Amino acid sequence: MSDPNTFPIFPLIMVVTFLGGVILLAEVLNRIITSETELTRKVVHIGAGNVILFAWWFQIPAWIGISAAIVAAMIALLSYFFPILPSINSVGRKSLGTFFYAVSMGILIAWFFPQHPQYAAIGILIMAWGDGLAALIGQNFGRHPYQVFGNAKSWEGSLTMAVVSYAVSFLTLMTVEGNNWQIWIICSIVAITATALEAISKLGIDNLTVPIISGALSFFLIQTLISS
Repeated sequence: MSDPNTFPIFPLIMVVTFLGGVILLAEVLNRIITSETELTRKVVHIGAGNVILFAWWFQIPAWIGISAAIVAAMIALLSYFFPILPSINSVGRKSLGTFFYAVSMGILIAWFFPQHPQYAAIGILIMAWGDGLAALIGQNFGRHPYQVFGNAKSWEGSLTMAVVSYAVSFLTLMTVEGNNWQIWIICSIVAITATALEAISKLGIDNLTVPIISGALSFFLIQTLISS
């Protein structure tokens, strides 16, 4: 843990190095595996989300996380219009998902840091791992498609989203609150909600709704079922 009274130079170096490695890996994959553009985008999607763990574990001040989210949002927005980083917006469709992703990080950090960083972690990690793996599984192994409001989904992808969302919520809350029946119920509700939001969202808006609502729902359910 870092001293809150000192500037967290070492944690920031670790975060920047980690993110640089993620983006570099994605750019290399984007050039080597040109036919799998979604894979390279998901490398960034999943990798970037794990930064929230660095922020939590090293107690990085909220203002740094918010500032980083603003910068990331600006880069994502520029990459939407210009091919700055092809690995970020290379899905063959116009989507502001990466921009919304960065915005959701900033909102969750502003809301929950430093008192309750676990809820920011739940929201971001559900989006990172749940949505990221659901897309890859659904596109490569989805054999049972369905549609919601015109969105083409697969049961395999949605099941992946639900399972991973539950796992992320459970591991995070168990670490902080312990293992009890309330946690099981809360994680189930959060997982179902996140999966439903991912299924009905369009134009990448799930990158905003899934993290924020998952984090907020976890917080309010904990306050209701455990802390009250």
